[in-house]
Amino acid sequence: MTGAVVAIAIVLIAVGGVTATVTAYLRLQRHRADAVAMASYRKLAEEAVERQASLQSELAVISERVTAVERLLRSVG
Repeated sequence: MTGAVVAIAIVLIAVGGVTATVTAYLRLQRHRADAVAMASYRKLAEEAVERQASLQSELAVISERVTAVERLLRSVG
C-alpha cells in the first residue's frame, strides 16, 4: 500500500508540474501578445500626433488665406 501512495504522490506532483508549466507558458504568450498590441497602439498614437500637427499647420495656412480674402473684400466693399 505504501508503494501505491508513493506512486499516486509522484503522479500528482508530475501533473502539478505540467499544469504549472503550461499555465506559465500561456501567461507568457498572453503577455507577449499584450506587448505587441501595446506597441501597435503606441505607433498608432504617434502617427495620430504627427497627422494632427500636419493638419494644424494646414489649418493655419488656410486661416491666413481666409483673413487675406476678408481684408480684400473689405477694401473693395
